[in-house]
Amino acid sequence: MPIKVIIIDDEPLARSIIIHYLSFHKEFEVIAECGDGFEAVKAITNHSPDLIFLDIQMPKITGFEMIELIENRPSIIFTTAFDEYAIKAFDQNAIDYLLKPFNKDRFDRAIQKFLLINQNPIPIKMEEIMINTNHHELGTRIVVKHLGNIKIIPIQEVICIEAYDDYVKIHTDENIFVKKRTMSFFEKILNPLLFTRVHRSFIVQVNKITKIEQNDREIMMAVLKNGNKIPLSKTGYPKLKTVLGI
Repeated sequence: MPIKVIIIDDEPLARSIIIHYLSFHKEFEVIAECGDGFEAVKAITNHSPDLIFLDIQMPKITGFEMIELIENRPSIIFTTAFDEYAIKAFDQNAIDYLLKPFNKDRFDRAIQKFLLINQNPIPIKMEEIMINTNHHELGTRIVVKHLGNIKIIPIQEVICIEAYDDYVKIHTDENIFVKKRTMSFFEKILNPLLFTRVHRSFIVQVNKITKIEQNDREIMMAVLKNGNKIPLSKTGYPKLKTVLGI
């Protein structure tokens, strides 16, 4: 049975180079080419590939954001123009990376690495990858799956982020969106001058706060523009006051 491959890159030339190099490895079959992350999510869902070649910098959504939307992730070989120093942050988490421009010898080494570990796939620690690479899209938007569609939420529209078991709830004026991600991840990547973790279960956008008050149980609460109230913990309240300059 052939090894099913999907190539994801917005540059046709880059895709054609991978197809050419793969032609020397008869056990592989290219089942789809995708020019952006939206196409790729559909193709991966429909075809369940064994391996994908994934560019990081693409229009619409990035390669990192695309991976977050896939439930059953295939093995991944990144193809990217990132410099080698930045790539080292996730070298051990993906199958391999190919730094553009790459030659056939380097490509063949990546293929051999995939074949060697194909029986014992390496789990991709996407949270570590995204934090360590300081990718320029981090902290500017959040990509979620909602009602079967892909939703891009500009970070300025986020009111607060709430812990929800192994997920988080992302509150906006439009809706509440659920994403499989940790609170600590958002605490690390969001601008600390705009977003503050005020409680174990809440990160709030400071600009969405109208006032701070004390409730009947003598717990300090942040009152938001939409009328909701968020509790402030003993450590969160001083952090918030520092950001507000009070």
